[in-house]
Amino acid sequence: MQVSIIKIGGNVIDFPEKLDEFLYLFSKFPGKKILVHGGGVMASKFGESMGVMPQMIDGRRITDKDTLEIVTMVYAGLINKQIVAKLQGLKQNALGMTGADGNLIQSRKRPVKSIDYGFVGDIQSVNIDLIQNLLNEDIIPVVCAITHDKKGQLLNTNADSIASEMATSLSKKMKVDLYFCFNKSGVLIDEKNDSSIIPLINEDIYTELRKENVIHSGMIPKLDNAFAALNKGVNHVWIGKAENLLLAAKGKVSGTNIETHKYDLY
Repeated sequence: MQVSIIKIGGNVIDFPEKLDEFLYLFSKFPGKKILVHGGGVMASKFGESMGVMPQMIDGRRITDKDTLEIVTMVYAGLINKQIVAKLQGLKQNALGMTGADGNLIQSRKRPVKSIDYGFVGDIQSVNIDLIQNLLNEDIIPVVCAITHDKKGQLLNTNADSIASEMATSLSKKMKVDLYFCFNKSGVLIDEKNDSSIIPLINEDIYTELRKENVIHSGMIPKLDNAFAALNKGVNHVWIGKAENLLLAAKGKVSGTNIETHKYDLY
């Protein structure tokens, strides 16, 4: 079996027209597929309206008890069920899930070191048998960024990490392609110039671009996740804009393709 895992974030979710456009493209995406989503911006807005201000350190959310309740309501409730309903309207038999449903993703609460992130989960295991059974029944899992510790505690978990860990776990049994959709056309030489796409990055190129500070900040964990997935058996990883997803699926030049191969430059 071959499966594609596609991750979307707030750049799609926060804009109803963009979400509708993406879900139409997703409905046309060929083969077995899984959708993973976050929704941090919407969660922050809901929290602020309820007097719970977001706390961020280096782009990562601190999840106290009140914040956990809000992200659970927003990710697992409002966003997840809106996506599922829209996909059903496109004749896609989607099933909305958290990591707690069917013990899909088990995590542990992140240990406190220099920073206490609160109720944040680091993934321990993915129930690949459940996913395989759903895919065999032509059901599309729509997975939000909430996992559990199998002791009754829900945990806020990074959606990129969920997509990557799910891809690496499934790659033990099937061929897996991983697509990260975000707000840029791909990995850029100049972050202010959306046409300065780097079409292919391997580990050597990545190392050099980090040294030169071309790749920095939020792009680093995305690429770290991509290389980790490839090194653990994932077939292919792509990063780019959601609207270019079908082009990427057809092998057309769009976005950035990530690969592990090293080249002799001389």
